[in-house]
Amino acid sequence: MTTENKIKEVRNDRCGDRYFEIQHSSGLRIYLYPKEKHNSTYAVFGTKYGSIDNCFQATGDKEPQCVPSGIAHYLEHKMFESEDGDAFARYAKTGASANAYTSFDMTCYLFSCTENVYEALEILLDFVQSPYFTEKTVQKEQGIIGQEIRMYDDNPQWRVMFNLLKALYHNHPVKIDIAGTIESIAQITPELLYKCYNTFYNLNNMALCVAGNIDPERVLALCDKMLKPSPPSKVQRIFEPEPETIVQPRIEQSLSVAVPLFELGFKESVANGRANVQQLAATDILLEALASPASPLYRSLLDDGLINEASFSHEYFEGPGFASVIFSGESADPDAVAERIKEEIQRIRREGIGKEAFRRAKNAVYGRNLMALNDVGVIANTMLSLSFADRELFSYIDAVAEADEDSVLARLDVQLNPENSAISIVRPIQ
Repeated sequence: MTTENKIKEVRNDRCGDRYFEIQHSSGLRIYLYPKEKHNSTYAVFGTKYGSIDNCFQATGDKEPQCVPSGIAHYLEHKMFESEDGDAFARYAKTGASANAYTSFDMTCYLFSCTENVYEALEILLDFVQSPYFTEKTVQKEQGIIGQEIRMYDDNPQWRVMFNLLKALYHNHPVKIDIAGTIESIAQITPELLYKCYNTFYNLNNMALCVAGNIDPERVLALCDKMLKPSPPSKVQRIFEPEPETIVQPRIEQSLSVAVPLFELGFKESVANGRANVQQLAATDILLEALASPASPLYRSLLDDGLINEASFSHEYFEGPGFASVIFSGESADPDAVAERIKEEIQRIRREGIGKEAFRRAKNAVYGRNLMALNDVGVIANTMLSLSFADRELFSYIDAVAEADEDSVLARLDVQLNPENSAISIVRPIQ
């Protein structure tokens, strides 16, 4: 491996695995996770740029720049086009399966394959570094994305989620649809796309993760060949101050559903920044003990016919400037489910989790994360998102293994406050 790059091998005795972390001379962070016994390989090339990044100031900018909502998602769509054709057509010749996605805080381009790994990786590194926007192609995309926005306007799962975010957040752009609106995307121009590309697709703001049956030397040699060095640059993301209170406690909508959908969210303060790996591990164990299929709450809700196994779930939803715990599912009586969840939270505050329930929850979270290391797609996507949040994969797994009940219960001091909760319900059309 070339000496111009800073290379660190990261090992973990608990997992019995290792990966390479490389600070490439181009500015890009690279994570290579060899899994020699696997037949498949998964690669993801991402930028720390998502739908919430609508106002920013980059190195060299005299003042902040605000851009239309949905532009990160729009840019993702346009990146597959070039003067020479479509990146998907190039991938088809290799047999690789390619895709991309835009979330609230990142945009990622990916592929998976069982052969022609290095040919597919070369395509990935090439087209993500080669923007091509014209007035004609940008206008054409407005119609395509406009149809996508209208489709999501009628999607019950999408609406119940964004209705909840609107009930929780006053100012943070996390409440705005990732694709934007028909009105906002009409304002997008080639010049704005190039501005956002040059700001956020700087390799110093990006990362590449490759997991699977790979030769790290060969991957890095290809990176040395393909990566175009980026000048050092920092981006200041600008958000309006967000009150700790919620906007409203409930929001309802009627759509074509057979059974009501609900999302119950508990907003928390982010005044002290994002959770570290210890706090993240503690939250995951807490939610496992509270609402997993092995919990008393889940069993009672199921026995009483208030939820079904297929839909009920929970997650810790967090990113730059926002954090909430969200419970979701289908129920004939969403308010009864919400009340039972709040009652169980208060019971755990009074009585604790209990030795056996804590041990079971901790082992479940730990085992699930170890099992995930057999899935190259999960490895690559998880490492990328952890990297953008300044977290590390093995450190998180160690934090789960070392967590105790006191550290988990301490999370209740900042999480799951009923006074900062809201419920979103989508009911059948009467």
